[in-house]
Amino acid sequence: MFRRLYNWVLSWANTPYGSAALFVMAFAESSFFPIPPDVLQIALSVSKPRRAFWYAAVSLAGSVLGAVLGYYIGFQLWTMTQTFFFAYIPGFTPELFDLVSQKYAGNAFLAVFTAAFTPIPYKIFTIAAGVCQISLWTLLLASVAGRGMRFFLVAGLMFAFGPPIKVWIDKYLDVLAIVFTILLIGGFVIVKFLFA
Repeated sequence: MFRRLYNWVLSWANTPYGSAALFVMAFAESSFFPIPPDVLQIALSVSKPRRAFWYAAVSLAGSVLGAVLGYYIGFQLWTMTQTFFFAYIPGFTPELFDLVSQKYAGNAFLAVFTAAFTPIPYKIFTIAAGVCQISLWTLLLASVAGRGMRFFLVAGLMFAFGPPIKVWIDKYLDVLAIVFTILLIGGFVIVKFLFA
């Protein structure tokens, strides 16, 4: 299933709507979509390495605006939508959501920044930010910092190395999925103890 979804995401790179699809994917990933926009950003950057930093900017804009949607869901719609998120969104568990909510009391900026930069499900943090009513400015600044570093790091790698990275990802996708899962668990451990 992961491979099919990955291939579907990549298929957008071969259309004239690649940048628009990247924006929509980055926007959606900040509140409900399971595949990170980096996948499409890499595919687009492979085909046009000189536009790698443009694609990073598109990812950043979509992701930060999507964070506002996530915040709104948490702030206004959480009582109506929480069952859906806990049942259908991968990684969105009541235990993790409660943990994130507790961490916001300690250092909301650091919590959002960590989720924005790492493979931790960012959507949990954007929605929890609304539920916990942290400052929207804190969410936006931490998101711009974390997501900006992440997407522009990808852009720099793609600009410098281009197609060989894409070939390597395609070849080792299954291994990368396992590594991603390990990083995801590690990210949760970091969140748990970073703010303890």
